[in-house]
Amino acid sequence: MGAGTPHTPMMQQYLGIKAQHPDMLLFYRMGDFYELFFDDAEKAARLLNITLTTRGTSAGAPIRMAGVPYHSAEQYLARLLKLGESVVIAEQVGDPATSKGPVERQVARIVTPGTLTDSGLLDETRDTLIMAIAVANDTLGVAWLNLAAGRFQVGEIAPSALPALLARVRPAEILAPDGFDFAAPCAVRRLAPWQFDSASAATRLAQQFGSRDLAGFGVADLHQGIAAAGALLDYIQATQRTALPHIQAIHAERDGEFVQLDAATRRNLELSETLRGEASPTLLSVLDTTATGMGTRLLRHWLHHPLRDREILTHRRDAIGALLERPDTAAALTRVLKSCADVERIGGRIALRNARPRDLSGLRDTLALLPGLAALLPDDTARLAALRASLAARPDLHAGLARAILPEPASVLREGGVIADGFDAELDELRALTHDAGTFLLELETRERVRSGIATLKVEYNKVHGFYIEVGRAQADKVPDDYRRRQTLKNAERYITPELKAFEDKALSAQERALAREKALFEALLDTLTPHVPDLLAVAAALAETDVLASQAERAATLRMCPPEYVSDPGISIRGGRHPVVEAQVDHFIANDTQLSRTRQMLLITGPNMGGKSTYMRQVALIALLACCGLWVPAASARLGNIDQIFTRIGASDDLAGGRSTFMVEMTETAHILHNASAKSLVLLDEIGRGTSTFDGLALAWAVARHLVSATRAFTLFATHYFELTQLSQEFRQLANVHLDAKEHGADLVFLHAVEEGPASQSYGIQVARLAGVPSPVIAAARRRLRELEDAQLQAGPQGDLFAAAQASTVAEHPALDQLRELDPDSLTPKAALDMLYALKAHL
Repeated sequence: MGAGTPHTPMMQQYLGIKAQHPDMLLFYRMGDFYELFFDDAEKAARLLNITLTTRGTSAGAPIRMAGVPYHSAEQYLARLLKLGESVVIAEQVGDPATSKGPVERQVARIVTPGTLTDSGLLDETRDTLIMAIAVANDTLGVAWLNLAAGRFQVGEIAPSALPALLARVRPAEILAPDGFDFAAPCAVRRLAPWQFDSASAATRLAQQFGSRDLAGFGVADLHQGIAAAGALLDYIQATQRTALPHIQAIHAERDGEFVQLDAATRRNLELSETLRGEASPTLLSVLDTTATGMGTRLLRHWLHHPLRDREILTHRRDAIGALLERPDTAAALTRVLKSCADVERIGGRIALRNARPRDLSGLRDTLALLPGLAALLPDDTARLAALRASLAARPDLHAGLARAILPEPASVLREGGVIADGFDAELDELRALTHDAGTFLLELETRERVRSGIATLKVEYNKVHGFYIEVGRAQADKVPDDYRRRQTLKNAERYITPELKAFEDKALSAQERALAREKALFEALLDTLTPHVPDLLAVAAALAETDVLASQAERAATLRMCPPEYVSDPGISIRGGRHPVVEAQVDHFIANDTQLSRTRQMLLITGPNMGGKSTYMRQVALIALLACCGLWVPAASARLGNIDQIFTRIGASDDLAGGRSTFMVEMTETAHILHNASAKSLVLLDEIGRGTSTFDGLALAWAVARHLVSATRAFTLFATHYFELTQLSQEFRQLANVHLDAKEHGADLVFLHAVEEGPASQSYGIQVARLAGVPSPVIAAARRRLRELEDAQLQAGPQGDLFAAAQASTVAEHPALDQLRELDPDSLTPKAALDMLYALKAHL
């Protein structure tokens, strides 16, 4: 830019706002557009594929600019937020007609990926969360907030547990101190370390919650967590620029609250996202027949947060059972719920004062449905009785909204047509002036025709010239003296009279005043509703849970599920278990049993590729997880002891970005399991050691299996193609061999998918390769080489001797080792050293 040349006043205003938000895009309102300038314009043009132009100069340099229409800004905002960008929106607050300089503009809101509340920007099927991380020596304080619902969580974790937490919470935005490096799955906003101060954070949080301190919330001991929560609250207050009345409490998450799942397990079990990152087919897509977005979000939350509290799980399970016994009731609940608005998010928008007219009409209509919903709910289980009480009618709240809001209000407040007739006398009067204009104009036209004697005289209106009296050119000489010419046309003249001008001033000002009055009444209505937000969020929670329970009753009946039984004895007992996602994709699914206990702690699973080993293991994990969510499970029966964690090590791929090979990924995940699994954990391991040489892989698989069965004592499903491992059952009685079999039928291979006791007889690898389309000459060569290898193995002795030899070698050491241990090299004479060499050689 030109040195010494000042910026224009408007650009000075823009640059002043931009300087306060240097790392965000600035939407600067100019008339009917939001404009972006300079670097922001170039970035937005690239990200949004909009036109970049140059117009005028400021400080001696051309002004680069790009813009989006204000009435369609939401779609552009949604795209930017999805890309991780944050946007500052500056609105015109001054009056262009009275402003001597540039119209004054102020920041109206700041929209970031983790602070979305607008219905047009949110995904109705998943929560949008923002997280903050405070860093201490060996502890991370974490806090996360669902701004739309006002749910605030806090905790403390070891740094190694951060990936698992991020996979569970799935934040859309993270606040982290400068210098803290981690693998972030979303947009990261860097803050100065001083913004994570625990003492000042505790004070600010207590002020927000209206309490003296944080002792009553059970978080006082979480100093780093409080530091993170304080930084997060500051950020929310700065971006929302309004009070946050719906954030009234904070909840501490403790390690023992949930059945822990690491990031690899969530990915491998495909709970809500396939391995390819798609929404279906997944466990959520199979189970989700909910009627509302609130229900879908709660079901997703339950699946990602399996619980250890058996009382909560039993209440959920029994509530589903009660509705299953009343299928007509469950169906009726679902029908009514389909007409319910998203009360959770509407409540949040009321609190943040950005609710729209149709939010309030939707809330009104949903409140009208509560008595019918409550009447439908049976009260013969504790949970359903509690939900019935939570859905009791709110007659005063409903009546107030019904009186205030039109049955079908306009979508946005600026258009008017929101407040109901009869609600406010002043508004009714202003509306009458506008609505009665037609009657007045017809009467005026009739009177003026009589007075002037011009039968074709017309009284009309347009937005450019306002009201006017139109007379044909041929009869212009007949107009009365008080007519004043307003416009001349080719064949007509248009006039205004003192009476018509007075009416015009009154009518046009009435329309503006009516819009202003409606806006004031709407803001007052939000003031009235704000104290009710906590109650509305409680209604929303009850609606969501009712939706989930009713939908799961339908799923339990349709998918032939059973109620899980929770027992104190350690172990898992499943009869006729099925994989719910795979079963939905095939015509006929083979159900299988699973027995795990202290005397049957590990199942060593062998069998051919494509035989169903991975499906069998995953179905056991999914049945255990569903039981820990309080949901019914796809089995004939299921008994579950206490489970603290579920681990999976299934499949592998290179981590190219992290510079890790397939085998390195496999070993890293295996190490994580060996370090963290306990005797109450469920562990799934699929083909450990396949990523390296045969003997290395076999030795590793053998050692991992022995450690899990003898040291960790976790309940383990261990699938392998190393048949040598089946001999471990001779050493450990708590290890059982099972297999999935296949049969050769002529040239075909038939997979039976049934789990049988004992090890498999062969792997059928070459037959599977033929099914995959490997060329016939290659298959024939492979068969010849297999026969040669098998013959060579028979001549050398059975391969199982590998472990027998390894075990024998650990029992009897070579005598030369004892001699070497006793040797003192410094005291040996040359003759003694030579004698020792001869003695050692003799041992050969």
